[in-house]
Amino acid sequence: MTQTKAQALGALGERIAERWLVREGWQVVDRRWRSGRRDLDLVALRDDVVAFVEVKTRRSVWSGGPVEAVNWRKQRELTRSAMAWIDQRGLLIGPSSVSYRFDVVGVVASRERVGVRHVTGAFSAFSVH
Repeated sequence: MTQTKAQALGALGERIAERWLVREGWQVVDRRWRSGRRDLDLVALRDDVVAFVEVKTRRSVWSGGPVEAVNWRKQRELTRSAMAWIDQRGLLIGPSSVSYRFDVVGVVASRERVGVRHVTGAFSAFSVH
């Protein structure tokens, strides 16, 4: 199956974000996780923190930065996906003292350079409408 340009850009951004996270000491425990309609780009573990990482990729910031694209609707969907992941995989991670959070990694991949912005604790599941 052939990818669209948007899908190829998204996959590139996810690979860039994963390499960046690994260099920062994170272990990626799931990538492109799917369960029915639920999906997560990356799930990463460092120390006692599990981060559900949404990756947004753009070629430029003319129409706004990639991080700002994670609106309340997307946050609600990410929260539901994270709950499904925890139900399915959470117990495989380790001790019960693990904390969960939502991060967003914005990637701007132009022809000239690549920029990465990692927003830790980008939103709280409890603040989602």
